[in-house]
Amino acid sequence: MGLVVVISLPLIFFCLLLGLSCYFLGKTRGRREIQTNPQVYGAPAPPPGATISAASSPSLSPRSKPDTSHNV
Repeated sequence: MGLVVVISLPLIFFCLLLGLSCYFLGKTRGRREIQTNPQVYGAPAPPPGATISAASSPSLSPRSKPDTSHNV
């Protein structure tokens, strides 16, 4: 029983220390990364040299389900 306590307590403390250190290091790295490279939400930019045509752009009408009442 003593062997289990001697081996498992340091292992538990090591796992807690490792988990907390990874958490705090990841948090600081994420904060540093968001300051240097902010996220941009929206439609992606077209690749260079691409032409934008009206046929390839999506329609502005809202999407709706097809009427399937005649199948009932």
